[in-house]
Amino acid sequence: MIKIMMVCHGNICRSPMAEFVFNDLVKKRGLDGMLMAVSSAISREEIGNPVHHGTRRKLAEYGISTAGKHAVQLRKEDYGKYDYLVGMEQTNIRNMQRIVGQDTDHKIARLLDFCDSPRDIADPWYTGDFDRTYADVLEGCEAMLTYLLDQDTI
Repeated sequence: MIKIMMVCHGNICRSPMAEFVFNDLVKKRGLDGMLMAVSSAISREEIGNPVHHGTRRKLAEYGISTAGKHAVQLRKEDYGKYDYLVGMEQTNIRNMQRIVGQDTDHKIARLLDFCDSPRDIADPWYTGDFDRTYADVLEGCEAMLTYLLDQDTI
């Protein structure tokens, strides 16, 4: 099984959105048991808090529930537990490397690095634009899934 850790600043907006969108795509393609995503934060600010109401509402529009998800922090040992550590923006990447150490196995990337137009995903905590964030997350998750399928690792 390929295990993916989606990571953002607080683990209440972007990374849980990516976790649930990716897992929904996997389920819809009948790939359950072959791939799975979870999510975490680089900061401790939101640890234990539920998914942000904006993310919950946006995902509910697509029949995706975030029930039971609470923010957790990325830990050094997660580097050995996951095949990919996927940040939402370049600042996440720097902080992920600070937490886990050197990326000797080249596991760390931004979600939109898998797309034709690599870029950061803006934080809807600040922008309030959960529609834009959803569009970017969906684009990234679809591109990452295509990448993984093309690698013949599944």
